[in-house]
Order: sequence, then structure tokens, then C-alpha cells
Amino acid sequence: MPPPEPVQHVKHRRDSALRTLVDSVPYAGFLGIVIERHGDELTAVLPYDEKLIGNPVLPALHGGVIASFLEVTAIIELSWAMLWDELESGRLTPEAMAENLPRLPKTIDFTVDYLRTGLPRDGYARARVNRSGRRYASVHVEAWQDNRARLFAQATGHFLMPQRGNV
Repeated sequence: MPPPEPVQHVKHRRDSALRTLVDSVPYAGFLGIVIERHGDELTAVLPYDEKLIGNPVLPALHGGVIASFLEVTAIIELSWAMLWDELESGRLTPEAMAENLPRLPKTIDFTVDYLRTGLPRDGYARARVNRSGRRYASVHVEAWQDNRARLFAQATGHFLMPQRGNV
């Protein structure tokens, strides 16, 4: 039996694949969304930027920015979960991903609940895949700012999954 792969190599492979996946969503870069990975758990971070303010009187984050942040978080989480087994088995390498980007799930519907005002500060979000089949997936996303117990938005989305041969 071969010795286990050094942890630095595993970490580098996972981080490179995640970076490639996030870079494949240009709007995430425009908003400044960063995805932090701890093991297989992802946390999306929306760093505060003046351009994200929708109502300067309050000031409050724009509702479209909040919805986009949640949708990007859901799509990245769903894609990451879809690619995890192939990435870990070595059938998919970050280099192969970079050359042939995987197709992302397509949004069927996305319902956002705005629970409180998005304040002018960093936002965080985590998504949970409720169901993922060959053709369809359901994802729930929660977003908070200073306190995870005080959500400022949440969403549920349904997605059309890409064919597995197109990964």
C-alpha cells in the first residue's frame, strides 16, 4: 500500500481546485466574494465595499447584492460537493479543471428572505445541500454579519445539475 499523500499536497490540491471554481464565476470577483475552506466546509465572505450600498441614507447593502451573494454561495457549494469525490480520488486534478472548467448548475428558482438590514460591514454565508440528484438539486443558504445566530438573509434555491460527463 502506498504511503498517504503529504497534507501540504492535499491542501494545495483542494485550494487550487476551489480557486479555479470561484474564478469561473466572474460576478463573484466583481462583488469581491472570497470563499474560505476548512476541510470540506465552505464559508463565503462578502467584504464590505462602498459600491455594495443600495440605500446610502440608512446605509444598507443593496438587496440585489445580498441575493447575488447568496446565489453564488449556493452554486459554489453545490459545485464543490459535486466535484469533491472526483477531486479526492485523483480522477480530477486542479490543472484539468483549469483547462476544462466544469459546467456550473443552472438556477431554476431562488427565493430570498430578507430578515434584517444588511449593515455596511462584512457578510458571511454558508450553504447546505438538501438534495442533490443527477438532474436536480435543492440548496439552503444562510447569511450573517457579526453574529451567526442573527441572520440578515436566507435563501432556498433549486438548480438544474450539469450532466456528469461534462465535468
